[in-house]
Amino acid sequence: MDLQLKGKTALITGASKGIGHAAALAFAREGCHLHLAARSGDALEALKQEIITKYGVQVYVHVMDLSVTDNLVNLAHKATGCDILINNAGEVPSGPIESLSEADWRRGYDLKLFGYIGLTREVYAQMKARGAGVIINDIGNSGENWDANYIAGSTGNAALMAFTKALGGQSLDFGVRVVGVNPGPVETERMIKINKRRAIDMYGDESRYEELRAMYPGGRPATADEIADLMLFLASPRAAYITGTVVTIDGGISARGSIIKSRT
Repeated sequence: MDLQLKGKTALITGASKGIGHAAALAFAREGCHLHLAARSGDALEALKQEIITKYGVQVYVHVMDLSVTDNLVNLAHKATGCDILINNAGEVPSGPIESLSEADWRRGYDLKLFGYIGLTREVYAQMKARGAGVIINDIGNSGENWDANYIAGSTGNAALMAFTKALGGQSLDFGVRVVGVNPGPVETERMIKINKRRAIDMYGDESRYEELRAMYPGGRPATADEIADLMLFLASPRAAYITGTVVTIDGGISARGSIIKSRT
């Protein structure tokens, strides 16, 4: 299937690893030029060289802390004219409410919740003025499948789901689509960190985190490439009438009402 993305320009945050890294490779493979943003300059430069060597597209690297509002404004200015924005940078701390300080909540929300909102505000204005564009928010299924042991993530993700639906419900009137993606567990460093915290809550021993894999649908988490492939479709003209909605990709976890649930 031709996704009709060749020659488009995508801005991807949190591109140095995990889903953002996979998305950068996927969009480059489709012929998209890229603006890649993250804190890790070395990782971004390595990814840039890999993409240029393999796909020959243009790649611009932006090393910055995306929890700082001025940096978001600056990034939007440097990436003016991008056709696709993928908000992906974010790491909300795991754990129950008793384990999280106010600083933990604010640190996580400054990067993910307010980071997504702030960059969207800037880029959406540009897209609206041009009458075209797609914004994809990589959120997380805990926003619809609430978890007291990931309470900050559940709360922040629910807010981002509402934000996506509210803006996306109106945006097509101006030629812009705003959609969300809700991954469940994905095979990344981030998943390992969350599962170590969960293993403490469940077993009192973080070293038992690998035991949680068997409890996922199909006995495995999703791959980052599977999430990136969904983003490709949602960003493409093939999905031209999809906006104001959130697509869940979690192997059915939300449908059964538990992030991790033993087989019966």
